Amino acid sequence: MAFVFIMAAVLWGVGSFMGTPRRMRWVMIAFLWVGVVVIHLTLPPEASLRQTTGGSAAPWLLLGGFAALILTYRALLARLRVQADGTAYDPAQTAPTGPFSDTELDRYARHIVLREVGGTGQRKLKDARVLVIGAGGLGSSALLYLAAGGVGTIGVIDDDTVDNSNLQRQVIHTDARIGMPKVFSAETAMRAQNPFVTVRPYNRRMTADMARDLFADYDLILDGTDDSATRYLVNESAVALGKPLISGALSQWEGQIALFDPARGGPCYQCIFPQAAAPGLAPSCAEAGVIGPLPGVIGSMMALEAIKLITGAGQDLRGRMLIHDALHAEHRTIRLHKRDDCPACAASRKTKDMTDDQPAA
Repeated sequence: MAFVFIMAAVLWGVGSFMGTPRRMRWVMIAFLWVGVVVIHLTLPPEASLRQTTGGSAAPWLLLGGFAALILTYRALLARLRVQADGTAYDPAQTAPTGPFSDTELDRYARHIVLREVGGTGQRKLKDARVLVIGAGGLGSSALLYLAAGGVGTIGVIDDDTVDNSNLQRQVIHTDARIGMPKVFSAETAMRAQNPFVTVRPYNRRMTADMARDLFADYDLILDGTDDSATRYLVNESAVALGKPLISGALSQWEGQIALFDPARGGPCYQCIFPQAAAPGLAPSCAEAGVIGPLPGVIGSMMALEAIKLITGAGQDLRGRMLIHDALHAEHRTIRLHKRDDCPACAASRKTKDMTDDQPAA
C-alpha cells in the first residue's frame, strides 16, 4: 500500500509545482484510486501488481467509502452554512415577485423609457440574482447601483468590518457604522436606497468548501476583492458552474474591468492571469494607496455591465478588458483571448465540445 501512497504524494507534488488547481489534483488521486481498485478486482490474487498495491481490494474500498462520507458531509455542511449565512440577518425576507407596484414603475421610469431596456428589461432585472464578492471600494458603488437599478436579489459576501480608513472611498458605509460587519452595513444602505429588493448578506470569508453551493443560487457574479487567492477561487467556481463573472481591480490611479464568460465563448480570468503575482508585485490598496473616487468609477462600471448583461442591452465586455487611467484621463480597451492550456476552463471547453459533437438521438 505504501507504493500507492507514494504515487499519490508524487501526483500531488507535481500538480502543486505545475500550478494545477487543488480540485484537479484530487481528481488525479481519485483516478489513481480507481485504477488500484480495478487491479484488485480483475487480476488474480497471486499477481505481483496486486501484492505491490496491498494484496486486497477491501482496504481500498473502505478508504474510498470513508472519503465519500467525508466529502458528502463537507458538501452538506457547506450548503447549511450558505443557507444560514444568507438568512441569519432577516429570515423572513423573500425575493420580490409579482407585477410592479406604482411606486416601482415611477422609480424605474428612466429605465423603462430607454429603448434598450424597457419594461421587459426591467422585469429581467427584478427577476435577476446577482452575487457581489466584497463590500469594499468596488463593492460599495456596485451594490448601491444594483439596488437602485432594481436587481431583485443581491447577495454580498465579506468577512470584514467597517474601519475608519475605509470611508475615504467605500461610500456605502458611514462613520456611524464603524465596527459593523460590512455586509450588514451595506445591507442597511441598500435597503434604505431601495426597499423593493432582497439583500442576502453573508458575513464570512469566501472558501472553497462553500463557493459552488453559493454561486449556484445566483445568475451572475461580481468580484470586487483585492485578494489573489480569492480571485482564482471565484474564477474556478464560476467556470465550473458556467456563471458569467464581472471582475474589477484597482491600483493607485488605474482600474480595470472585464467580463469573463467561457461558457459563452469568452476567456476566463486564469486565461489572462495564469498565475498569481509574486508577493510584493501586486500590493493591496492599503500598501500602494488608491485615489478615493476610482473605486466608485470602476464599481459603477461593474454595475453597468451587470445591468447590460441581464437586460441584453448594448455590447458587453466579454473577451475585452477596459482599462481606466484616472491620472491622465484615458480609457483603453484590449482584446482578451482564451488559452487552450488554461487549467481552469480548458477542461470544461473540451467537455462541452465532446457533448456538442455527439449525434442527436
